[in-house]
Amino acid sequence: MQQFSLCFGKVKKDCLKFIKSQETKADKFKNKERMIKSFLIPLCFWINKKANKKRPYFVGLAGGQGTGKTTISSLIKIILINYFKLKVFRISIDDFYKTRKERMNLSKKIHPMLLTRGVPGTHDINMMLNFFRKAKSKKFKRLKLPTFNKATDDRSNKKKWYDLKNKPDVIIFEGWCVGAKSEKNNTLKKTINSMEKAKDQKQIWRKYVNQQLKSKYKNLYSQLNCLIYLKAKNFNLLQKWRLKQERKLWLNSKRKSNLKIMSKGDVINFMQTYQRITQNMFRSVPKYASIILNLNSNHQIKSTVYKRK
Repeated sequence: MQQFSLCFGKVKKDCLKFIKSQETKADKFKNKERMIKSFLIPLCFWINKKANKKRPYFVGLAGGQGTGKTTISSLIKIILINYFKLKVFRISIDDFYKTRKERMNLSKKIHPMLLTRGVPGTHDINMMLNFFRKAKSKKFKRLKLPTFNKATDDRSNKKKWYDLKNKPDVIIFEGWCVGAKSEKNNTLKKTINSMEKAKDQKQIWRKYVNQQLKSKYKNLYSQLNCLIYLKAKNFNLLQKWRLKQERKLWLNSKRKSNLKIMSKGDVINFMQTYQRITQNMFRSVPKYASIILNLNSNHQIKSTVYKRK
């Protein structure tokens, strides 16, 4: 369509510049112009139609580990700002992880596996709920929001926090479990991997995480105006893509001696904590997501399904 071509002409330079900043010598993006023009620009036209400038329009963006949530959400932000002249703020659910000390206390109080960041219950849910409430307030006030340093596995110093001075038109809230729903209790009984079998024989961890999804996380996700889902073909692909992320984290870091970078074995073990919810999302999220971006095995968007007009 002509309007898509016009938009592409105006955002192409900044989008390609951002993509280049995310590439490494060993990991180059393929078909990037097609991704922007054929998939992301139409998606941004859809968001622009929905956005109400009186209150921020909350876009949930979900996808398993390594699906490209940060890249996709950043490109959506560039397009919405450059072409549609909207004020856009992007933040990840990962930025709201509890501090390492808080997770240590949780692991002692509830279950040792809660030291590992990731699953519902390891985020500061009250901080997220307060963020949503304050962002939607008629009288918007400046917000300071956390950032999380995955290399050190802890919340960043407050000097590095986001400083949201003005009310956004669109807020992109992305994360691997954004929009996830709880499972039925009877499905929790069967272990799905070696980690659950060895470390959660009494189902304490599984039941705790599931209860988080049933309560406060359900309240949080219900406040999203739409949900975009990056759907990978299977869980094995996610493990492969997550390993690439870890390698990129190492290559891009200046202080490598302080990093908590994971080995291949570490990544596989780490991913097992995500597996249950991720696989449940494979089955359930396509039923209620607003838009589904289907990914092929080469990490590219192959098709888009609009479930809501």
